[in-house]
Amino acid sequence: MGDVLRRKKLSTTIGANSYAYLHNMVKAGKAESVGEAVDKAVGLACRLDNRARLERQTAAYFKGLTSQAAAEETDLEDALSIASQEMDFDQP
Repeated sequence: MGDVLRRKKLSTTIGANSYAYLHNMVKAGKAESVGEAVDKAVGLACRLDNRARLERQTAAYFKGLTSQAAAEETDLEDALSIASQEMDFDQP
């Protein structure tokens, strides 16, 4: 990971299942060390939290729209949908 020089020491105890999971990540080649396995697991948890927060914020945004703003959003959605159908995403 890019933060090797900025790593922090963490001494703690964890559950047996978590310990086994982290060591299995190393054995399977998914991480080079238990520390990297912890970083990957925490990174995944952070991404999931961020996605959930974005989902809540997006829902709140759309729930708070006036009817006129919601209609404008729908028009924009329709325009983007049409434009995307004309694009070839397989071309570089």
